[in-house]
Amino acid sequence: MKVAIVHDWLVVSGGAEKVLKNIIECFPDADVFSIVDFLEDRECVKGKSVNTSFIQKMPFARRRYRAYLPLMPIAIEQVDLSGYDLVISSSHAVAKGVLTGPNQVHISYIHSPIRYAWDLQHQYLRESHLDRGLRSALARVLLHYIRGWDSRSANGVDHLVANSQFIARRIRKAYQREATVIYPPVDLANMPIGTEKEDFYVTASRMVPYKRIDLIVQAFSQTPERKLVVIGDGPEMKKIKSVAGDNVEILGHQPSGVLVDHLRRARAFVFAAEEDFGISVVEAQACGTPVIAFGRGGALESVVGLPLERPTGVFFGEQTSASLLEAVTRFESNAALFDARVCRKNAERFSSENFKKALMGFVDARLPYACVEQFLPYAPSQSLPAEERHLADVTP
Repeated sequence: MKVAIVHDWLVVSGGAEKVLKNIIECFPDADVFSIVDFLEDRECVKGKSVNTSFIQKMPFARRRYRAYLPLMPIAIEQVDLSGYDLVISSSHAVAKGVLTGPNQVHISYIHSPIRYAWDLQHQYLRESHLDRGLRSALARVLLHYIRGWDSRSANGVDHLVANSQFIARRIRKAYQREATVIYPPVDLANMPIGTEKEDFYVTASRMVPYKRIDLIVQAFSQTPERKLVVIGDGPEMKKIKSVAGDNVEILGHQPSGVLVDHLRRARAFVFAAEEDFGISVVEAQACGTPVIAFGRGGALESVVGLPLERPTGVFFGEQTSASLLEAVTRFESNAALFDARVCRKNAERFSSENFKKALMGFVDARLPYACVEQFLPYAPSQSLPAEERHLADVTP
């Protein structure tokens, strides 16, 4: 069986790329495809060469690849996968739009329908200063086009997998399709537990608007008695530095070893985004560190919040400094209830081993009938109800 794995774009290594790495480990002989590939660290593709689209060679594609969003639906449709039996796409944008035929099985792992084209459109336009004027009108027309293409391309996928119940609901809204939830993997082997905590809080993320690192920094800057360490880099760095108080230490991008060291020692990990799932939230718990998180999105599925028994974190209800600081105070008032070992145990639900087992089980359960129908379209078992069909019923 020939397998193709399709990813949106390979520029930086984030949560989606960690999922990609585990998919490749499930199918080590698969070929990998992506719109562009500018990765320097090849770990997430297991050192494989990646087949790219024509956008790879477009001017300024390395730094301005997102500017080619209008061309990405066309680019992904030009990827020729006709020689493959199984196609697995890892998609938060356009990867699921590859074209496949009736004798192929396409399974798409959806990190999210295109966020900025669906329910986050208005937030995206405000944060990008595209909420008024001619540029705003052009952006809205583009997003309308992307939204229509995104919905239509979902029809070409045989089976949808969502990375959380939150995303499964977004898929239902956007595509009118049901999706099976398989939570993303966390590499617990490289996340040792830390039971000795120091007097500081930590947050880590790419510094882009929806991650709301600015909110966390502003809130902690109002309470100089609390120390905050910020790890990460991105286009919001200058803005975040401008609002940081003396009690906020901004380390910028750091290797994984430095990040894990801070996660193990911190009192709590602070997370203010409405995230699809949020692997960093689970990584913090894997290191034995409780989480103070915005109470929407995937964090609700990975954190056991107060006042539940054996909590691993605290939620705040609004993306405001006041709401966040109230949650920090509530966390400190209940510090004795949090146990590093309980946090670790909760994180183990999301291990790489559990992800691979769930993914392979999902794929295996959906391949036999496809194979039977491909080679024996009029096999006797086809007259049986779908739930009674089985590969063993068919005699070649």
